[in-house]
Amino acid sequence: MSVTKASDLIGGSLGGRKLIAVVYADMVGYSRLIGLDDSGTLDRLRAVRSQVIDPAIAEHGGRLAQTGGDSLLIVFDSIDGAMRCAVKVQQQVPDHDVGHAPDRTIRFRIGINIGDAIADGTDLHGDAVNIAARLQAESPPGGICVSRAVRDHVHGRLDLAFEELGALSLKNIARPVEAFVLTFDTGTAPKSLEESLFHNTPEVLPLPDKPSIAVLPFTNMSGDPEQEYFSDGVAEDIITELSRSRSLFVIARNSSFTYKGHAVDVKQVGRELGVRYVVEGSVRRSGARVRVTAQLVDTKTGNHIWAERYDRNVIEVFAVQDEITAAVTAAILPAVTDAEQQRALRKLPENLGAWEAYQRGLWHVAKANAADNGRAKEFFEQAISLDTTFAAAYSHLALTFIREGGVYATRRFDDASKLAGTTTLKAIENDPNDSDALAILAFATQTAGNVEGARERISLALASNANSPLAHGFNGALLVWSGHPSEGRDELLIALRLNPRDPDNSYFATQIVISHYFEHDYTSATAAAKRAIAQYPGYPSPYRWLAAALG
Repeated sequence: MSVTKASDLIGGSLGGRKLIAVVYADMVGYSRLIGLDDSGTLDRLRAVRSQVIDPAIAEHGGRLAQTGGDSLLIVFDSIDGAMRCAVKVQQQVPDHDVGHAPDRTIRFRIGINIGDAIADGTDLHGDAVNIAARLQAESPPGGICVSRAVRDHVHGRLDLAFEELGALSLKNIARPVEAFVLTFDTGTAPKSLEESLFHNTPEVLPLPDKPSIAVLPFTNMSGDPEQEYFSDGVAEDIITELSRSRSLFVIARNSSFTYKGHAVDVKQVGRELGVRYVVEGSVRRSGARVRVTAQLVDTKTGNHIWAERYDRNVIEVFAVQDEITAAVTAAILPAVTDAEQQRALRKLPENLGAWEAYQRGLWHVAKANAADNGRAKEFFEQAISLDTTFAAAYSHLALTFIREGGVYATRRFDDASKLAGTTTLKAIENDPNDSDALAILAFATQTAGNVEGARERISLALASNANSPLAHGFNGALLVWSGHPSEGRDELLIALRLNPRDPDNSYFATQIVISHYFEHDYTSATAAAKRAIAQYPGYPSPYRWLAAALG
């Protein structure tokens, strides 16, 4: 297929504009394959062009605008035609180019956009073309990445599903571009996770069904090789701590540390390790001071979700290492949760998977009012209906019952406690080591009057995860109400420190008020109640204890 004059492509004269669909396709690893076998690669590429790509372009009304050997710029008057052509190419290329080692197959990345283009001789210019080219670079091998305008046009018209990448900051494009990747089996990736893991393929590993994260080795910027142990220790400890969270899929140290000493592209790391998030950082030690920087990056977009810097005196080096590890871990978990909730919020409720419905429930919980508690309950029930083994969804459904009885007074407290206990048992059936479920069951057991049983269950919860905010918080409440207000207050403060943004902190903050009240320290109780009211003005309980303390 020959290249057509640009002004003919858009049906206008030199310098004319027209709204068109632009498809930009680029061959993956072209230079590497040419280096391995130049004549053989060119022969195979010509065959793919003549037998697959050119016929697909002609069939769907496209015109070839530019070619760079390994790249193609194709224009269509119809967005449907552009999408159908791209899908057909990505489906047929693997079937045509068979019989080669995984690292020698011919695959393409494709980007599609719609917009004005300007003809100039044999060239096309404009954001429509530039964005299509940049979207191509965001596509996985064998995939198709499109702009929102393209996705919205074909949504509901063609039987295609997309995964949202978010707003991408693309090179030389002034504004972020909302991008989507087509989710279909193009044959470019192995048919199973087993093949991906054991056949040493360079393809994309599928993402797990919960947030996945890799902690890369921190860079030692001290100029002293002897400090390598400190930077490695920080990264290793963060991996260990994150691994304690049952809501995360964490890549093991031996895999993430294979990138040590190399300049890395986080998007490539995301594809190779099959993770959505990467933690990277650096350590600089000078004299008695150490500075650690850490950032959390979305591997799909390359955007930074969270970043922080920690400056400390190195007196007890391992104590400093532990302190920084705890601070970084405590910051990462809420940042991941926020990012996951934002992804889930961009989908219609009927299109949510179990994990996304669960995240939508958590988002409503954070609104901290009775109506949103009810909506959260609906989403947790939806998550359970989609996955009857989803322990965390049962646990948080149980918490909505506790809030109905103990916070919003929309259900009798004893009924709420019984429902919470029954629901939590289902969580424990599916995951006996779920620390949150064990903690909730301890709370339900306590409210039923069985203090010893509650203590046994809270001990199991803390043994399962010593960093569970819910376990520490309910343990604190148990201690406060069983005659140990000071010890309970310490536990409650640990819960608040571990998860400072949790909406359930309104309950724990009130328990701190009560701890002072039970010690007859009404001045401290008054101050704590005022702090709780300022932080959670819609939560009624601190007002009651403020009135009691003032009385």
